Amino acid sequence: MKLSSLTIKTKLLLGFGTLAAIAIVICAMSLRALSQTTEAFSAYIHGLDARAEMAVKVRTAVDRRAIAARNLVLVTQQADLDIEKADVAQAHEDVKNNLRRLKEMALSAPAGAQELVAEIDRVETRYGPVALDIVSLALAKRNDEAIAKMNNECRPLLAALVKATEAYAAFTRTRQEETIRQMEADYALQRQLLIGISIAAVALAVIGGLLLTRAITRPIERAVDAARAVAQGELGQRIDVESDDETGRLLRALRDMTARLAQIVNGVRDSSGRITGATGEIAAGNVDLSARTEQQAASLEETAASIEELTVTVRQNSENAREASTLAHDAADVAQKGSTAVGRVVDTMQQISASSEKIAEITGIIEGIAFQTNILALNAAVEAARAGEQGRGFAVVASEVRSLAQRSSSAAKEIKELISVSVQQVHAGSTLAGEAGETMGVVTQAVARVNRIIEEIAQASGEQSRGIEQVNQAISQIDHVTQQNATLVSEAASASRAMEEEARRLKEAVAFFRLPVARSGGRLAPAEHGSPLGDHPDYAAA
Repeated sequence: MKLSSLTIKTKLLLGFGTLAAIAIVICAMSLRALSQTTEAFSAYIHGLDARAEMAVKVRTAVDRRAIAARNLVLVTQQADLDIEKADVAQAHEDVKNNLRRLKEMALSAPAGAQELVAEIDRVETRYGPVALDIVSLALAKRNDEAIAKMNNECRPLLAALVKATEAYAAFTRTRQEETIRQMEADYALQRQLLIGISIAAVALAVIGGLLLTRAITRPIERAVDAARAVAQGELGQRIDVESDDETGRLLRALRDMTARLAQIVNGVRDSSGRITGATGEIAAGNVDLSARTEQQAASLEETAASIEELTVTVRQNSENAREASTLAHDAADVAQKGSTAVGRVVDTMQQISASSEKIAEITGIIEGIAFQTNILALNAAVEAARAGEQGRGFAVVASEVRSLAQRSSSAAKEIKELISVSVQQVHAGSTLAGEAGETMGVVTQAVARVNRIIEEIAQASGEQSRGIEQVNQAISQIDHVTQQNATLVSEAASASRAMEEEARRLKEAVAFFRLPVARSGGRLAPAEHGSPLGDHPDYAAA
C-alpha cells in the first residue's frame, strides 16, 4: 500500500499510533526494569539483610548469656544472683528464638548460607547445655566446679560459636557486595537499553514526521500554487493529481473548479454585452413610468382632499347623533323616575282606601255599641220607674246615658257617611293614578325605543366615520406609496444607468481572464486529468 493512497486522517493516525506504540514499549520496558530493581532490592532487604541482622541478634544474645553466666560465679549477694539468673534465662530464650527464626529464614537462602546457619545451630546445641550447667553450679555455690567447666568446656564452645557467626557474617557481607554489584550492572544495562530504544524512537519519529509532512504539505503547496494562478487570471494551468487522500481530492476539485470557472467567465463575458443593451432600454422605460407615476400622485392628492372634507361632515353628524342619544337617554331616565313616582302614589292611595274601610268598620262597631247602650239605658229607665221613689236617681242617670248613646250613634252615622264618601273618592283617585302609571310606562317605553334608535343612528354614524377615515388613510397610504414609487422609479433610472456602467466595467474585468476558445457547439470542455488547460486542443489564451 502506497503512502499517497492513504487519507490524511489515516496518515496522522498511523504516525501518532506508531509514536504511541513506541512510547508504550518504552514505558513497558521501564516498568519491567523498575519491577526487577524493586524485586532485587526487596529480596536484599527482606532476605540477605534480614538474615544478617538476625545473625547479629543471635551473637548478641550469646554474649549476654555468657556474661550473665560469668557474673553468677563472681557475685555474692542474693539480689545480684537473682538478677543475673533472670538475665541468663532471658538471654538463653532469646538465643533459641533468634536462632529458630534464622533457620526459618535460611530455608530460602543459598546452600552456603544454609550450611553456615546449620553450623551455628550445631555449636549452639552443644554450647547451650554447658552454659546452663555453669549457671546451675554457680547457683549451687559450687564456683570452683563452675569455673573449671567454664575454662574447659565453655570457652572452646563459645570460641567455636563466635567463629561460626563471624563466618556467616563474612558470607553475608560477600553476598551483599555481589548483590549490589549485580544491581548496578542491571541498572547500567537497562539504562543503555532504554537510551538505545529512545534514540531509535526519536529517529523513527523524525523520519516518520518528515515523510508525513512531505506527504501532506507537497499537495497543499501545489493547491496553493493553483489557487494563486487562478487569482492572477490564469485559467489554463496544469494541475497534477498524484494521491487519493484529502489533498488529492482538493487538487482534483481545484482542477474541476478552474475548468468550470473558465466556462462561467466566458458566459459572463457574453452576458455583460447583452446587459449593457438591456439597461439602456430599462432606463428609457423608467423615465416614462416616472412621468405617469407623478400624474397618478396628483390625482390621488385631489381624491384625498375630497375624502377629508367628507370625513369632517360625517364626524359632525356622528357628534350630533351622539348628543341626541345623550338627551334621549336623559329623557328616558326622567320618564322612568315619573313612572316610579306614580306607582308609589297608586300604592299610597290603595293603603288610604284600606285604612278608610277599616275606619268604617270601626265606626259601625261604635254605632252598634251606642245602639246596645241605648237599649240598656231604656231597660234601666223602665226598671227605675218600677222602683218608684228608690229608682228615680237611677232613672235620671239612665236617661243621660241614653241621650249620650243616641248622640254617639248619630255621630257614628255621620262619620260613616263621610268615610264612605272618602273611600269613593280614594277609589277614583287610585283608578286615575293607575291610569297615569300605565301612561307613564307607555311613555317610558316609547322614550327607550327612541333612545335605542338614536343610539343605532350614532353607532352607524360612528362606523361610517371610521370607515371614511380608513378610506382616507388608505388613500393617504396609496398617495405615500405612489410618491415612493415615483422616487423608486427615479432611483431605478439612476440604478439602470449605474448598472450599465457596471456592466461595462464587468466586461473590462472579465477581460482580465485568459479564456479557452469555445468549440463549434459553443461549449467549453474541461481539462483532462493531469493535462493543462492551455495545452488542451480546444483551449487557447484569449
